[in-house]
Amino acid sequence: MTSSSGSASATGTIFNYEALKSEIEALEGQTQSPTFWDDAKHAQEMMKKINLLKSRVEPWENLEREVADNLEMAQLLKEEGQDTGDDAVALGSSTDGLRAIFEKLELQSMLGNEEDVLPCFLKVHSGAGGTESQDWAQMLLRMYLRWCERNDYKVEILDMAEGDTAGIQGATIRIEGPYAFGYLKGEAGIHRLVRISPYDANARRHTSFASVDVSPEIDDNIEIDIGVQDKEWRIDSFRSGGKGGQKVNKTTSAVRITHYPSGIVVSMQNERSWHQNRELAFQVLRSRLYDLELKKRQDAVQAREDEKQDINFGSQLRSYVLHPYKLVNDHRMELKVSDAEDVLDGNIDPFIEGYLRWKLGRVDKQ
Repeated sequence: MTSSSGSASATGTIFNYEALKSEIEALEGQTQSPTFWDDAKHAQEMMKKINLLKSRVEPWENLEREVADNLEMAQLLKEEGQDTGDDAVALGSSTDGLRAIFEKLELQSMLGNEEDVLPCFLKVHSGAGGTESQDWAQMLLRMYLRWCERNDYKVEILDMAEGDTAGIQGATIRIEGPYAFGYLKGEAGIHRLVRISPYDANARRHTSFASVDVSPEIDDNIEIDIGVQDKEWRIDSFRSGGKGGQKVNKTTSAVRITHYPSGIVVSMQNERSWHQNRELAFQVLRSRLYDLELKKRQDAVQAREDEKQDINFGSQLRSYVLHPYKLVNDHRMELKVSDAEDVLDGNIDPFIEGYLRWKLGRVDKQ
């Protein structure tokens, strides 16, 4: 497929249509073996991989067919001298739609890592500053929930700790949708808010901080050692509940897992059953440990350490300014958006695309 693969390479993406096609053909050849289904688990994993590869290739094939149809229609209208009128308007509208599809596929083509297609866990945690930062953490959580709503992604709130008087201390959500981790991985880091505080009687300007962590939800067949021995991790049980005695369970169903080698702590309290909370907590722990392993394999240990900075001034990846002017600035690639309210309402697509292009540019320069 010359057109789509050429376009992808021209923009510097890592999408390789011909290589993917060859891999699909090779894998499908293996499925023709009479003994292919003797190992059912391996066969299912193979079929899953084939379907995943096809999901990356087939949209480009469909786009190429539709572009060819549009070109044929345009040529026909020109030959018949009917390149104006309703048919021409319809053709123009169709072309605009195909351009939008191309731009979406072009963005997806930058997501070449196997974990990019996976669902993800996104954690928001308030920084120092009490009510101010806790309110900011809740605003950030709403921003991501609105982004998911805009894109028809499925969201499940796994854990939430309410703030002392307003907002939240932290929350963990599970996000499921096409390339959920790939799109959101660039959101991990420190987010800074500057505004006139609604909690300050003197209407002074305040700066608040919150951190975001994003990790892929790994499949059961991905082997990550989370330390099966008791000395590697500890499970604590406690009663879940919110402020003012709300949602307090009579049974001790909440779970906190502390993983000693990594220092990761995962809490889960939204399920009624202790066993359900334990299973979810281990799932999130495996996800975060896998994320650590990915960063090690990519020689990015220092990047992980940077994410562990104090949630304080000077370490932010993005600033959201609501006073004295309105601006959202991503400090990594100096991408600025003036409509701060629109960003906080979930329109973070410019930053997602900007991060992927910036990251890809850095890789190309290495």
